[in-house]
Amino acid sequence: MIKPICRNLQILAQKARPATKQDIPLAKDLLETLAANSADCVGMAANMIGAPVAVIAVSLGPVSVAMLNPKLTSKKEPYQTKEGCLSLNGQRPATRYQQIVVEYFDLNWQKQSLSLTGFAAEAVQHELDHCNGIII
Repeated sequence: MIKPICRNLQILAQKARPATKQDIPLAKDLLETLAANSADCVGMAANMIGAPVAVIAVSLGPVSVAMLNPKLTSKKEPYQTKEGCLSLNGQRPATRYQQIVVEYFDLNWQKQSLSLTGFAAEAVQHELDHCNGIII
């Protein structure tokens, strides 16, 4: 189900609780909401739809991936950038890493590991900040 975008800074600043198998429907809602907003964003965290749960969805080219309990396990080559956010106005500076590895549970509650570079890595890092209550 497509959900409205949350702009409440108190909700966005909350650290997400760990996801459970019962949060898989939330991950599916997040994927649908991301698809509905694909003209304006490439990633979303559950708190962006009002649920402070460790779930993100990111568009990786032709496919979008939902990640439950995502954790950055490796990061290399820091750089400075400016990012926007569907929940906020304008752009803000951020430090990101060119290469990352993220581990997470997929929609079948199977553990996955994904190596990303460039813009895809940046998008995942932005959403991980959301899970930690970090507002860029």
